Amino acid sequence: MTYNIDTITEKNMTLSFEFERYAQEHPEVLEQIPTGAEVVLLPKDDPELYRINLETAQKTRRADPATPIIYVEIEAVTPPRSRLVNPHLTTRPSSRSMTA
Repeated sequence: MTYNIDTITEKNMTLSFEFERYAQEHPEVLEQIPTGAEVVLLPKDDPELYRINLETAQKTRRADPATPIIYVEIEAVTPPRSRLVNPHLTTRPSSRSMTA
């Protein structure tokens, strides 16, 4: 399968968002990334995007060999889950008052 630029952009935005979320939960990972480094996300469960991102990083390396590149190999991204707790569908809201 050949990805177009919109597909590549969307998939990389999702990976970037998820990596940022992971880094917030595991700040020690950011300590391993040198200042000014280019971070390249390589999803193992998406071989085409892995290849595209790796090739893009190699072009960056050739254009600016001084820029450190850090590769983040990602096994998979699990499907998103809702964080709602026990939602109820109703035709009438409960009579309980809302608290701020």
